[in-house]
Amino acid sequence: MDPKTIFEDENLLVIEKPAGLVVNRSATVKGKTLQDWLVGKVATNTNNREFNNRTGLVHRLDKETSGLMVIAKGPEAFVNLQAQFKMRQVVKKYLALVHGKVSPRFGDIRAPIKRNPFNRFRFGIFVDGRQSLTNYKVLDYYQNPKEKNKSKKYFSLVEVEPKTGRTHQIRVHFSHLHYPVVADDLYAGKKTSRSDRGWCPRLFLHAQYLEFNHPTTGERLKFSSDLPGDLQLALGKREKIS
Repeated sequence: MDPKTIFEDENLLVIEKPAGLVVNRSATVKGKTLQDWLVGKVATNTNNREFNNRTGLVHRLDKETSGLMVIAKGPEAFVNLQAQFKMRQVVKKYLALVHGKVSPRFGDIRAPIKRNPFNRFRFGIFVDGRQSLTNYKVLDYYQNPKEKNKSKKYFSLVEVEPKTGRTHQIRVHFSHLHYPVVADDLYAGKKTSRSDRGWCPRLFLHAQYLEFNHPTTGERLKFSSDLPGDLQLALGKREKIS
């Protein structure tokens, strides 16, 4: 469950987070978190209380989402990276397998998101939510050749670039368009999610690309991460059709 270090210097750390590892500590989380793993790697005895409390974390991934994250190792890098995220200078791209044949093959999803007032663990599309934008492109279509029901037969492998950073944004936006992410136990529906997990062990979402400016040198840094083995195996259980 330990992350893999992709890049490290005195200012920052870029890691691959494995699926199943919770990022932030909380009273409801049992077991080791990414914050616990960062203890000793990030000096948190500084005058920046937010940096100390977050152990250098400037963004997060859901528990079941794997992939790339950047962590600040000092308060100056922390403030700089936070500003880059706020000003949308950071490029994040994900790979997701979703239900259905997404059409058109290129597009963007604009829909306001906020926490569901009836279920604090979920988010949804509400007119008074925060404006949210997700760009996507379909890489390939897949099918389950054994499935006769056309509404359940097809899948789309999509590259997704969220332009805003709302919680569960990709999952909420694709579910809103009736293309839920495979094995999404919050937004795909219980029956669909249960069926998905018969062939895909977890949420099919991977943070595969990260690009930002080095907080000290200003150099543009770019990192990529291959689809993990568990998701490759799951994808291999479906037949590519384009």
